[in-house]
Amino acid sequence: MTKRYTLVLLFLCTQIVAPSSVLAAPSEKGSTGHFLYVATPGIRNYLGYGGHGLLVFDIDDNHRFVKRIATQGFKDDGVPSNVKGVAVSESLNSVFITTLKSMQRIDLGSEEVLWEIEYEGGCDRMSISPDGKTMYLPSLEKDFWNVVDCATGDVLAKIEVHSRAHNTIYGPSGKRAYMADIGSPFLHVADTSTHTVALKVGPFSAGIRPFTINSDESLAFVNVNDLLGFEVGDLKTGKKLASVKVLGWNKGPVRRHGNPSHGIGLTPNEKEVWVSDGHNMRMHVFSAKAPYQQLTSIVLGDMPGWVTFSMDGQYAYPSSGEVIHAKTRKVLYLLQDEHYNTVSSEKMVEIFMKNGKVEKAGDQFGLGRLHEPK
Repeated sequence: MTKRYTLVLLFLCTQIVAPSSVLAAPSEKGSTGHFLYVATPGIRNYLGYGGHGLLVFDIDDNHRFVKRIATQGFKDDGVPSNVKGVAVSESLNSVFITTLKSMQRIDLGSEEVLWEIEYEGGCDRMSISPDGKTMYLPSLEKDFWNVVDCATGDVLAKIEVHSRAHNTIYGPSGKRAYMADIGSPFLHVADTSTHTVALKVGPFSAGIRPFTINSDESLAFVNVNDLLGFEVGDLKTGKKLASVKVLGWNKGPVRRHGNPSHGIGLTPNEKEVWVSDGHNMRMHVFSAKAPYQQLTSIVLGDMPGWVTFSMDGQYAYPSSGEVIHAKTRKVLYLLQDEHYNTVSSEKMVEIFMKNGKVEKAGDQFGLGRLHEPK
């Protein structure tokens, strides 16, 4: 065999080994690094999208799978329940996961479940105050939100809103929390010093689904029922400012959520709005300033029901499992678990860790960060 063919054979043999972006390396508890934590089953209770657990990916190593942290959240029959939300308390060094009935707190150092509590009315997608102490926890499409002590899980207050509590954002100022009720065309805004509704934004054209806000808490970008696109509200005056339709694409049946657009995110620099299109399996990109020009559409491999971004704005994470380079719009990777299965979830959060301690954490929502408090 000639030297040339020997080198070619050696090269091909090295390619048979799975790339580092897929293979899982052993990882001890008390990690140091830059990770994406993905809670599953994060699309309904479908275990075919990554199984059950809290999956950790190394963002700085091509989103390589690192480990699976065992979680709770089981139904009475022992089957894992739908994950409804994920959020991090930096001060408590904990990640919280809600399921249909309960919420669990997991210590990020020991990776042990500290407690799991069932809440009257169930649980949906929650949000935690900037100081990590207080959570606004919506019931499972009932007419109220619970205000919860993050350390103990105790209910501190109850806020009655309308009929179908759902998505929640605790404002970066810590002074206001934003509550989306599917049954109401208004976005309800709570004064977090009194835990009472201080303002209603809208009315929008229908009940509010996923939404996001900018960092100075002046604008909300919302998905609403039956609209392929989004609407904009002024968080200071309470007025609706705009309704924006996706052009060039028709609405059609969707497999989940019953809504053409379920998933919206604002890039951290607040220059773009990314909007999900379930029927056409695309992400539509718009400029984030009026008149909200439609810029492009990105093809996805499955129906998107959510989108969020890395804190630096480099990566976009649709719930369909792709890792997209936000500037070039190119799909770089597919999230894959230890069995090489594609991982898809609507509940994920970015965390910087050092020796088992949270240094900085992102958010499950694609929030604006241009004027984020330091």
